[in-house]
Amino acid sequence: MTHKTAKLILPGSRGNHEQTIELPILHGNLGPDVIDVTSLYTKTGYYTYDPGFMSTGSCSSEICYIDGDKGILLYRGYPIEKLVESYDFMDVTYLLLNSNLPDQQQKNEFVNAINFHTMLHEQVINFFQGFRRDAHPMAIMVGVVGALSSFYHDSLNIHDPIERSLASYRLIAKAPTIAAMAYKYSMGHPFIYPQNHLDYATNFLHMMFAVPTSDYKVNHVLAKAMDRIFILHADHEQNASTSTVRIAGSSGANPFACIAAGVASLWGPAHGGANEAVLNMLHKIGKCKNIPEYIQKAKNKDDPFLLMGFGHRVYKNYDPRAKIMRETCHEVLEALGIKNDPLLDLAIELERIALEDDYFIERKLYPNVDFYSGIIFKAMGIPTSMFTALFAVARTVGWVSHWNEMVADPRQKISRPRQLYTGFKVRRL
Repeated sequence: MTHKTAKLILPGSRGNHEQTIELPILHGNLGPDVIDVTSLYTKTGYYTYDPGFMSTGSCSSEICYIDGDKGILLYRGYPIEKLVESYDFMDVTYLLLNSNLPDQQQKNEFVNAINFHTMLHEQVINFFQGFRRDAHPMAIMVGVVGALSSFYHDSLNIHDPIERSLASYRLIAKAPTIAAMAYKYSMGHPFIYPQNHLDYATNFLHMMFAVPTSDYKVNHVLAKAMDRIFILHADHEQNASTSTVRIAGSSGANPFACIAAGVASLWGPAHGGANEAVLNMLHKIGKCKNIPEYIQKAKNKDDPFLLMGFGHRVYKNYDPRAKIMRETCHEVLEALGIKNDPLLDLAIELERIALEDDYFIERKLYPNVDFYSGIIFKAMGIPTSMFTALFAVARTVGWVSHWNEMVADPRQKISRPRQLYTGFKVRRL
């Protein structure tokens, strides 16, 4: 909705007089207003320049809202902490896809629909054999998710709402199966098929850790923790991987290819690989007695050492997800009876020092969600190479929700960023 405009004064060039144009100011329901520059080039011949899109809104969306200064995260208007307190991952998945929380009948039907698609086509399983046994799970996920488009031809028409829904359910249902199989393949273990009488998080942990030679019962505290982790990672507005999915989808690419692109983007250490980087950092610090030395290194602008898992590009306050994850972390450690693990002791001591150090408090460098999730995964026996794959399982819901929103948006155009060319001018041969 437009109420007012911004005036832009441009210098004259090539004999032209100074130019003043008006650009519409658009108002969202929350957050800062935005200046609509879609007509800027047509009116003036100028582009805007914004590396990293730090001040650019590429779309409008109803799915997720973040206020980094206040530490607020909303899914469809609901505060994340309230959702974690009262609902499970399937409730939140339904919410992100459909705008509203389900009633009991809607939830039962939705869970049944998701469970119907948890298995992989048996020929998809052959793809795993083509990877080296030491392949990174994310490399496997990128390949296998993309390959789904060669099996499910009945859900590739992005202009058909029924096929879009079918593709969405398949991706959400199969993501944990693919991730668990990637782990089993790296371990040389036989694949464990989904058990659809189990809830989403419990089913995933069962596929991860069960073996055919004995019964395996998932610890309910660990299942609850995994369900929370999935909720907390389900969406986070227009982050790098979600933007990647939208950009891929803007070309009309099929949903499986778009989500595979999101997986690839998430793999980066600055994005989904941050929790893996936390564990690598802890290994580097080594012992609690070394923490003060590394704290000083982190404070030194000339030292390349970075304290991973602290601060956030968006949140300039305590990450609301981190508060929940911190509580979950201590619940998991208590349930597993872990009291003397050197790496976890190191992480807890580092957390304590950083929360009390004026340098970090003044700069609002609080432990973030990646710091705690890495500790939880380590305690649960999940290898660091799987951390980002678990993130991908959860974020598939957000990616699918944004992809559906984008495809259904009549204003959507193929993404085509501009550039500031700094290369050679015309050169003579």
